[in-house]
Amino acid sequence: MMLGEASSSADYWKRCGDEALAKNIKGVVMMGAHWDATWDAIEVATTPNPGKSPVAYVHPDKYVNYKLRPDLETGKRCVRMLKQAGFNVRANEKFEWIHDTYLILIRMFPNGCPPTTIVSMNARFDPHLHMRVGSTLRPLRDEGYLLIGSGGAVHNLYRNHWAPMLKHRDNFAQEVPPDAWALEFRQSVEDVFAANRGPRLRRAVTRLMKHPQFRDAHATDDHFMAACFVAGAAGDWEDEKEDVGVLGAETWELTNMCNSQFTIGSWHAGNQGTVVS
Repeated sequence: MMLGEASSSADYWKRCGDEALAKNIKGVVMMGAHWDATWDAIEVATTPNPGKSPVAYVHPDKYVNYKLRPDLETGKRCVRMLKQAGFNVRANEKFEWIHDTYLILIRMFPNGCPPTTIVSMNARFDPHLHMRVGSTLRPLRDEGYLLIGSGGAVHNLYRNHWAPMLKHRDNFAQEVPPDAWALEFRQSVEDVFAANRGPRLRRAVTRLMKHPQFRDAHATDDHFMAACFVAGAAGDWEDEKEDVGVLGAETWELTNMCNSQFTIGSWHAGNQGTVVS
């Protein structure tokens, strides 16, 4: 819902998109929070003309006419890279894109979708596996690709306050402060991204799943896997000389759901920034 409305986070994504276009990016590689492959598999979207799954509480006029641009060649290349790294990976030629990816693309690139590849999660939600997926695809950054992880810092639908949304369609209503568990885990996420780089970032992000408030903040693990993917993509030894993560914007909705937007890395000398939501 957040990216269907005007917000500081939506403005942040637009700035990131403008900067990416100014750097002439070759394409985007994304992992979202709503597509997971079963057993031990990872899938890569290779649908030539993907549809869009509907978005609850967001008017279709805000997304139905946006033309998606799947990058089929890069998708096949990602399959090869992951297969060479030992993953059980396959192409999915029937996947319809979900709001966790295309709404961000609309905000970032309102005048046209860049060539984009969507990579699935795995339904076992192993943080180290998803970190390795990001690590395997990390070389694409040096070739001019922007890697994006789209999840959530605090995302527990069971503990949100839904009344303002259901009564007034106001997902940003903040009648009371967020609960202590949400504030605590949100701060830990910022601390991890703002104080670590290189392999330390990988260890710190995956270790967050052992945080005392992790299960309060994430009733299900799916919205955290994109952070692990990004940690792999921006956590190599070479990245120790990069900038630490910068909290570019943050939006709370439904009282207890925190959407923190980080940029990791820099744009110098062909090394593309990596973004996590």
